[in-house]
Amino acid sequence: MTTDEDERRARREAATDALRHATGIDETMIDALVEGFYARVRDDGLIGPVFAVRIDDWAPHLAQMKLFWSSVALSTGVYQGRPMPKHLPLPIDARHFDRWLELFRETARELCPPVAADHFIERAERIAQSLELGVANANNVLLASGERYVRRTQTWSPGD
Repeated sequence: MTTDEDERRARREAATDALRHATGIDETMIDALVEGFYARVRDDGLIGPVFAVRIDDWAPHLAQMKLFWSSVALSTGVYQGRPMPKHLPLPIDARHFDRWLELFRETARELCPPVAADHFIERAERIAQSLELGVANANNVLLASGERYVRRTQTWSPGD
């Protein structure tokens, strides 16, 4: 007789296998996507600096992102982190999430077959929306449906 844990593991493995079959996504594709995407991120004028001041050694970050995307895209359950708390204190808003998505979409479309790219992009869009809502809430802004979070910029006045 199997335990509940064995049954959950078997269901997760079956779901992962079904996703692999339906999308063609595997760890090699996830590695290429993560490496290609973050190469673009590092070179980007808007979001690159947000990462640059926080990440000195990219290898551990990329390893975590590969686990994250394996869990997100294939339901493998290999990522055990909590992305929301890491994003809440960052100086980011809708503009950063839009650029992140733009770079992600470009990379996915360039490196992945269409069905896999669509699968990754759909999840990336949901992640960006969730993180943007969380960042807004952490900054005491409650967004209405369809509303975006844009940080107020400091205005200059004479004497500053």
